[in-house]
Amino acid sequence: MDLGPVTATRHIEFERLRNFRDLGGYRADDGRTVAYGVLYRSDSLGKLRDGDWDRFLALGIRTVIDLRYPWEIEASSRVPEVERFTYANLSIEHRAYDQAEIDPDVDPWRYLADRFAEVAEDGVGEIRQAIELIAEGPGPTVFHCASGKDRTGLLAALVLTLLGVSEEQIVADFALTDVAAVQLRADWEAAHPDRTMRWPSYGRAPAQIMELVIADLNANYGSMRDYLEHEVRITDEITERLRTRLLTNAS
Repeated sequence: MDLGPVTATRHIEFERLRNFRDLGGYRADDGRTVAYGVLYRSDSLGKLRDGDWDRFLALGIRTVIDLRYPWEIEASSRVPEVERFTYANLSIEHRAYDQAEIDPDVDPWRYLADRFAEVAEDGVGEIRQAIELIAEGPGPTVFHCASGKDRTGLLAALVLTLLGVSEEQIVADFALTDVAAVQLRADWEAAHPDRTMRWPSYGRAPAQIMELVIADLNANYGSMRDYLEHEVRITDEITERLRTRLLTNAS
């Protein structure tokens, strides 16, 4: 299958942001593609300043969806000048855990996929609100968590599913975070000089994790679309608004 432009060049370079990228270019099942410049995913926007801030503003983003816990925002800040944006803090994860403390003797990918399953179960209300906000704008829109990997990765997978993007492309998009893994680990070490990381693969996002997540959703709910329809309660109207706003006939 042709997966389209699934490359590391999707990353938009910033000095402090490690994992900011455009979700444009993926092919939908109706022949259209996700438009560039309308939907972005990122690590924490609380790191924006100086030249990074100028570059961010140049993207014309109007809506910011922050998927972190309120205590994370208090510790690490939210997007600067929040009054510029339609801003929503929608903490989709309800059971906190510390990835740096993952037991290196367990299967880490299965462990992380199980945490995704918890988010899918606990966070249906916040997930629905996030998808509705992406569908209705104003746009362009960015959604983010701390590293732009797990919470952000799950929401990206669900939005792309509603757009009719194939599972292969969804998995490939998730795995692009691996490009930023070394920098994400270095940032953690700089922020925690008094701690020793227990799990050596901190920051990694191999395709296997998203493959497990998709398989779990399909097994537990029938399909990802069934999960979105029956658990998250995404209506046909919202799906159509999402597709109208984000898909284009341009190649």
